[in-house]
Amino acid sequence: MMPRGIEEEYIRLLRDYLTGQGEDKLYDAQQLGKWMLQQDISPEEMIDLHGRALEHLGDVPEFVRASFSVLTEVMIEYGNEHRAVTTLRSKHKQLQSEMAVASAMQKSLLPRELPVFPGVEIGLVSVAAKQISGDFYDIVAHDNGRFCLTIADITGKGISAAMCMSMLKYAMESLGEMLPGPGEMLRHLNRVVERNTDPSMFVTMVYGCYDTNRHSFRYAVAGHEPGFVYRARDGRFYDMEGQGRALGICNDCSYVEREVRLEVGDVLMLLTDGVTERKIDRDYLQRDELVAYLEAEVGASAQAMADGLYSKLLALSRFELSDDYTMIVLRRT
Repeated sequence: MMPRGIEEEYIRLLRDYLTGQGEDKLYDAQQLGKWMLQQDISPEEMIDLHGRALEHLGDVPEFVRASFSVLTEVMIEYGNEHRAVTTLRSKHKQLQSEMAVASAMQKSLLPRELPVFPGVEIGLVSVAAKQISGDFYDIVAHDNGRFCLTIADITGKGISAAMCMSMLKYAMESLGEMLPGPGEMLRHLNRVVERNTDPSMFVTMVYGCYDTNRHSFRYAVAGHEPGFVYRARDGRFYDMEGQGRALGICNDCSYVEREVRLEVGDVLMLLTDGVTERKIDRDYLQRDELVAYLEAEVGASAQAMADGLYSKLLALSRFELSDDYTMIVLRRT
């Protein structure tokens, strides 16, 4: 539908150009064309408009008038493509709006600030590769100097990952006050994921509780990279132990609990595969290379260690983040 008044404006523009043929008139025509695109005016409508404008300005030879019929038929497919692009553009805007809502919801699920405890520092870096991250983390303080850590990687990205994250957060909070052991917590979350998500979706996770009185971290693993522990007395990093099926794979999985104690100067690192599976040029980062970069950060605060490693790996990968990146660092002081 041609907006009211546009035909008169087009006739005036065409008359002025045919009279003076100035560059300023062509510029005005260009701006009018942009406006018409925003109004979703199709190419064939523009041809009809131009034909009527010529009729208004004077006698049009019959062969010119007849030629517009051919031009209109030729431009019909252009019009169809124009409408298809307009529809896709509208759907894209709607999707972007939904993604923005999901992203805001996802951010609201994450801790706004890190808790502070005597004798242990907590550092964190979590960066999404896209608008919505597939990584999830949580740090929840409890009574008696204890806090629980979660780091997880949800298959897929986008709105489905945000919804799954919300479901996990709610499920964990429903049991959080009861303080179940890490193994029992993962068993509970596994049932939630298995029953309430698409069969193609699963979640890898490390869940554990840190006791600041004993400086021990008791944890269980569900298909996730367990992480690293640095022993100050040895001056080196060790792989943390642990394995178990990812959440959502089977309906009745059990998870073995393990415990790590930290002495003064020891460091514990939990991370997602955006850290360990980073591509440097054409090759993937090797584990011994990652450990060497970790060792270079030893001696700094927990947050400085997390920031330093992220900056180093980002520079090595030419500042391209192909996957979500999350690292949690605990440092015994």
